[in-house]
Amino acid sequence: MATQNRCGWCEQGNDLYIRYHDEEWGVPVHDERTHFEFLVLEGAQAGLSWATILNKREAYRKAFADFDPVKVARFSEQKIQKLLENPGIVRNKLKVQSAVRNARAFLEVQKEFGSFDAYAWAFVGGKPRVYRRRRMKDVPATTKESDVFSRDLKKRGFNFVGSTIIYAHMQAVGMVNDHVVSCFRYEPCAKLV
Repeated sequence: MATQNRCGWCEQGNDLYIRYHDEEWGVPVHDERTHFEFLVLEGAQAGLSWATILNKREAYRKAFADFDPVKVARFSEQKIQKLLENPGIVRNKLKVQSAVRNARAFLEVQKEFGSFDAYAWAFVGGKPRVYRRRRMKDVPATTKESDVFSRDLKKRGFNFVGSTIIYAHMQAVGMVNDHVVSCFRYEPCAKLV
């Protein structure tokens, strides 16, 4: 069986990475919980490898109420302290507090815009930006859109949402298609809206 040509960042031999690349990365998301999940996970990943976060993803689902922002927004200081004892997640106090703070800000965005999805997708004009990157080194860490999105999130009280983190979020939820053109997922993702 021939192996698929994938983006260079996808760790060959790591089933979680391969499934994430093949099934999720670059696929447009319009689900509120999935948006919130990636905000939490991308923030947790800051300074760590994505493999570390993928390995902890199920523990994050359990610890953060299946990424229900309403429930996470109600987490108390006591609940945060309990989370910091959970070896299944990244036990960084600022990152855990950030997830709770971001849940509260997420709910405010939903109130103002009707959904976080409508708010987020406005930064790319409502449809995915499809790029034609030939090599991984052509993929930027940030863009003008991620800069503006990041600044606006910070203004609204979010944290751990720097432009690099937000560009990774945009890639994860398919707001941009950064699969390299030689990747077998490029064309299928380019056709998704």
